[in-house]
Amino acid sequence: MSAPDGSPVGAERSIGQLFASATADMSALVHDEIALAKAQLKQDVKRGATSGGAFTAAGVLLLFSLPMLNFALAYGIRTWSHWNLAVCFLLSFAANVLIAGFLALIGIVFAKKAKKGRGAQKVAASMKETAGVLQKAKPHPRPELPADRVPQAIEAVARSSS
Repeated sequence: MSAPDGSPVGAERSIGQLFASATADMSALVHDEIALAKAQLKQDVKRGATSGGAFTAAGVLLLFSLPMLNFALAYGIRTWSHWNLAVCFLLSFAANVLIAGFLALIGIVFAKKAKKGRGAQKVAASMKETAGVLQKAKPHPRPELPADRVPQAIEAVARSSS
């Protein structure tokens, strides 16, 4: 059985191996949080598209139904009440405006749901929290090594990070 870096379990690992392992874990964490942000952003965009679709449907319905509905409703009101034809047309227009207002209200509800979904902000706050924890972490004191006894793993990490 071995650790993720290939060293045997229970064996003491060098500082370079520990640093490399911590760096790989941090990289994986950042990649996972970016993937989470993308997934949450996709969901927010889908809600926004639904809202836009409802607003578009309200506009198209109002545009194409006004002439037909106004004539049918106005003549129906005139037949029923024998009122002036102009008053009947105003009443049919008011009915169409109420229906369009209801559809716009549906669009507003979906727009608010899309705005509430703050997935990207949650991920950003989580990443800031992780960075804050890592900044507060203090390494254990180590004895100073003479320059000729610096382990090779630390030199390799130092070269790769510069």
